[in-house]
Amino acid sequence: MKITNIRTAILRVVGPCVFVKIDTDEGITGLGECYPAAPASAMVETIQAMREHLIGQDPGNINMLHERIRRFNLFTGAQGGTVINALSGVEMALWDIQGKRLGVPVYQLLGGKFRDSIRMYADCHAGTVDAEAHHIELHSGDSDREKHVLEELEVSAKQALDLGYTAIKFDADDIHHPAKRDYWNWTLSVVEIDSVVRRVAKVREVIGYNIELAIDLHARFDLPSAIQVARALAPFRLMWLEEPVPPDNVDMLAQVRAASPVPICAGENVYTRYGLYNLMLHKAVDIVMPDPAKCGGILEGLRIANLAEVNGLPYAPHNVSSPLGTVAMAHLCAAISNFLVLEFHGMDLDYWEGLVKYAGGKVIQNGFIHLSDAPGWGIEINDLVARQHIHARMSKDYFGEPF
Repeated sequence: MKITNIRTAILRVVGPCVFVKIDTDEGITGLGECYPAAPASAMVETIQAMREHLIGQDPGNINMLHERIRRFNLFTGAQGGTVINALSGVEMALWDIQGKRLGVPVYQLLGGKFRDSIRMYADCHAGTVDAEAHHIELHSGDSDREKHVLEELEVSAKQALDLGYTAIKFDADDIHHPAKRDYWNWTLSVVEIDSVVRRVAKVREVIGYNIELAIDLHARFDLPSAIQVARALAPFRLMWLEEPVPPDNVDMLAQVRAASPVPICAGENVYTRYGLYNLMLHKAVDIVMPDPAKCGGILEGLRIANLAEVNGLPYAPHNVSSPLGTVAMAHLCAAISNFLVLEFHGMDLDYWEGLVKYAGGKVIQNGFIHLSDAPGWGIEINDLVARQHIHARMSKDYFGEPF
């Protein structure tokens, strides 16, 4: 079997996701997806530049092809960013081909499964106010604004509970808070910290303590502010506090972890096993959170999970992918003993499920993905729905017709 073509499409899901389709001379096609972090158009061009390393090659040599591309780009950005983003989607598609070629689901190729279903947590991404969308004056009175946020939190939490999720996550990095005196300064005032506490308290009031709760700070704060927030949130027994400080300084994150009474989670903005191992080496995290659609691919995700296990840490992948990337990650999570929970970030997208046809039925059922025994990922793109969410005209090659 030889690779004959690589096609790409940019679809609007949580962000502009890049879908990858790899064709072979035996009629088997593999599907992959890149995380929408780097500019989507740049990822498409980067993937097309990888053609010289892929066309005519046996798609079953996944490790070799991955390393061949990575080493070729050592001097052009293979430590992270666009190159690794793009390579992640290509590698994911190669696994799909190999599973279909051998007639087995990908999790069997990764050593088999520890579990039949993958627990998801709902990222409710509520708690930060979009002033323009809600017609709220950015510096309006505290009470009206705060009331709106608390109502939004309550509605989102109840929605997640109704859908059967046993774990949820909310944002608490309100960068437009009226009490913020300087947009560029990452220090929190007492008023802002009190606001974070009120919001987390509201969520706990709604969901109780049988549901696990994570709070995301999106790397927004400085060292003293992050430590103060972590200590203030201790009574709410969080599953984790996510990215309290920017990812640039691992030692700073390690200081937060050392001072924090709640578990610290990070890794979505770190690339490859080398970067994630550095987090563990510096004792900067309690929960390891790579994004396999961004950090290097499925096998790289498995390597990172094994490193986490050696360090006694749970593995909870970041995920803002479409159903394609999400199901691929579910296969990975099935093959990992120290898996904790997988992110779902499409609760407000009414077309999310319809983007694909999944052999297991509905992709997420009562907060879980139930794995199928279909070959590869067991998933195909629903072209009819996908065409309705094209993000850029560069997608014409993927569907075989112009838009």
